[in-house]
Amino acid sequence: MLTLAENNTVLEIRIDSVLSCTVEKIAVNLDGTTSLDDIASLRLFYEGRDKKNRPFGPERAPAPGEMVFEGAQVVKNASGVFKLSIRLKPSAGLLNRVNASCAWLQISGKRVAGAAMPAPGLRLGVALRQGGEDRVMRHRIPGLVTTKHGTLLATYDARRNQDRDLQGDIDIGLSRSTDGGQTWEPMRVALDVGRWGGLPQKFNGVSDACILADTGTGDIYIAGCWMHGVLDDDGHWIEGLTVSSTNWNHQWRENGSQPGLDVKQTSQFIMAKSVDDGKTWSRPGNLTRALKNEKWWLLAPAPGRGITLRDGTLVMPVEGRDANGRAFATIIWSRDGAAWAIGAPGFAAGENQVAQLDDGSIMLNARRRGTRAVVVTRDLGKTWTEHPTSRRALVDPGCMGSLLRHDYTDAGGAKKSVLLFSNPNSKDKREKMTIKASFDSGATWPGRHWIMLSEGLRGGYSCMTSVDENTIGILYEAAGADMVFQKIPLAEILGR
Repeated sequence: MLTLAENNTVLEIRIDSVLSCTVEKIAVNLDGTTSLDDIASLRLFYEGRDKKNRPFGPERAPAPGEMVFEGAQVVKNASGVFKLSIRLKPSAGLLNRVNASCAWLQISGKRVAGAAMPAPGLRLGVALRQGGEDRVMRHRIPGLVTTKHGTLLATYDARRNQDRDLQGDIDIGLSRSTDGGQTWEPMRVALDVGRWGGLPQKFNGVSDACILADTGTGDIYIAGCWMHGVLDDDGHWIEGLTVSSTNWNHQWRENGSQPGLDVKQTSQFIMAKSVDDGKTWSRPGNLTRALKNEKWWLLAPAPGRGITLRDGTLVMPVEGRDANGRAFATIIWSRDGAAWAIGAPGFAAGENQVAQLDDGSIMLNARRRGTRAVVVTRDLGKTWTEHPTSRRALVDPGCMGSLLRHDYTDAGGAKKSVLLFSNPNSKDKREKMTIKASFDSGATWPGRHWIMLSEGLRGGYSCMTSVDENTIGILYEAAGADMVFQKIPLAEILGR
């Protein structure tokens, strides 16, 4: 269930009858709900074969005990379903739950018992970004960090006119929260090259942001993949593009990005910086010539988040296409945020995330259809070793996932860490967004520490952060909104 969303369907009531009948009353209750103060109102709808929602009784405020909706809805041959929709207050506690049940129905003058919702009810979250907001058609590709000052910064593609990948009119949007994700400031644009080179914005798109918070200095960096113009199917830059041109290509598609360093040859690696906790952003600098091997077809940020190592080194996951056009994953790193170096290709994979393990090594976890590829480096990417669990331990449908090391203090006062991973928990479908926990640096992922957040997904990408020592935050692409933010108590993950 989501704050800022107009409708949250929490209960469906189907009438199982071969004859026509009239539903006159439906009694529901909210027993087991953490706080009725989280709820603004309840509405009941009837959806028939035409899929139209018809109100059944008036909208009403929450109340303890039974709440009875009255109407006279004819149901023919089990042709419809009643849906209870709840609208949450913006102040609803994100660690709370809502539990709704049907107590009974009156059908053609006879009372029929309902059914209770299984405990512990539904989690709450925030519909952080929804299609159509700020004239943005679709938001995709989440990134999420916690700054030195405790501010949450969420990044995403702001796909203004079309729901597809580059090339297109896409900027990197950013949302900022200073109260742990309860409320969010209006969207800022963090990366945008405008009408660079005289081309319209639809031919100057920026996508696939990776955000990194320097936990030492407080500075924040956002990298993005910028495409200028379009390469045709043979890899040649198309001249004379205008706002009405319909040419399209993508950096991962065939010859959409080529060997070389020039903007008319290859997609560009750009980065902006904030020194005021994410409020304002510098003009982007171009790191392509400093980092990309000229023979590679592509170098781009791996979407999601970068990390600060314990010695202060900044590490950002990246991906690309090698001299043969094949995908690879690696990292870039910096001691000061000004000069960046790149590691060697670590694995034949693409989108990836990184975490520092207890022994100081860096684990890279990458998408690979069916399973996750996992490699480790102890020398900032000069060399890589495949992890024993690689392509075995974690399933993946070919989707971005999130990797997060979280440090905490246990009940006895000892300092501990847990490695967290999130993705759609399936080999072939983007469904069942799940957080998994490992207490041995990724060697095992015990099922008793898995938490499924949402069964239905849309894009299925996700990114996690440590909101505080006791709380994990996750931003993901869900069915209910383009970008959903949720908070999960660490104690629940640990099974306390």
